Amino acid sequence: MSQKVVQIDSFTDKPFAGNPAAVCLMSKPAEPSWMQLVAREMNLSETAFLYTIDDGINFAGLPQPKK
Repeated sequence: MSQKVVQIDSFTDKPFAGNPAAVCLMSKPAEPSWMQLVAREMNLSETAFLYTIDDGINFAGLPQPKK
């Protein structure tokens, strides 16, 4: 399985400063156990999982807005 993951510098406006965090850009929600494995593999203090919904972007694990 292929998964796009980017590493960002959070809480800063300068490269190589702030706190590193992984961001996984997904096409749909994933199983929590899989997300935990990915976060462990990234070995960073924070890993975010984002996927698109009809009205924009949602963080994985959060409830989707009601329509």
